[in-house]
Amino acid sequence: MDPDLYAYPDTDRPWLRTNFVSTVDGAAHDDSGVTASLGGDADHEVFQLLRRLADVVMVGAGTARIEKYRTSSTPLALVSRRLDIPDELVGPDLIVITMTDAPADRIASLRAAGVDVMAHGEIEIDWTAVLAELDARGWRHVLCEGGPTLHGDLVTLDLVDEVCLTIAPTMTSGDAPRIAHSRHPVTRGMTLAHAVPVGDVLLTRWVRDRS
Repeated sequence: MDPDLYAYPDTDRPWLRTNFVSTVDGAAHDDSGVTASLGGDADHEVFQLLRRLADVVMVGAGTARIEKYRTSSTPLALVSRRLDIPDELVGPDLIVITMTDAPADRIASLRAAGVDVMAHGEIEIDWTAVLAELDARGWRHVLCEGGPTLHGDLVTLDLVDEVCLTIAPTMTSGDAPRIAHSRHPVTRGMTLAHAVPVGDVLLTRWVRDRS
C-alpha cells in the first residue's frame, strides 16, 4: 500500500483520522461480533500503515476488550468513562482518557500502576481539552479506531477530519451497529480522497468538507 495515499496534511492543530471496516450493508462487525476478519489482508495492511503514521491511537475500552487489543510501539489511549480497563493493558505504556468525575479510586489505582490518565470534562469528556493536551504533547496525527459510540460522539462534535473506511465484500443483516452511533443525528459533508479496489475489498478515504 502506498503510504502517500494516507499522508497526514500539514496543519497547526491535531488532525483526527478514524479507521473502520464495514460490510456492504453497513455492519460494523461480522456475525460473531468482531471486525478483525472482515477486510482480510488488504484491510490489515492499511490498519498497520495507519498505526505507523499516527502519533497516538485512540480506542474505546469496550472495543479494546472485544478485539483483544495489545500495546504497540504507537502510544495507545483508551477512552473510558467508567474506567473499566482490561487488566492486560494496565501499565506504564497505556494512556487513559476519561472525565474529572470518573471514579476517584479507579483513577488513583490506574495512576499507581503507571497509567497516564488524562481527565477532562464532567459528565461528558471534554474533547476540545483532550485534543489541546494531545497538541501540547506534540501529537497531531491522531488515529481513532472506534468503536461506533466513540466515533458517533466525535462526529456529533464535528471533530472528525477524515474517515478511512474499508468495505468488505460481505453482507450480514442482523442488528450490528454502523461505524458511528449517536442519539443525536447530524449531517457532515465528506469528500472522497481515494477509492482503491483490492480484489473484492474496497479501500476508501473520506475527508471532512469544511468549505
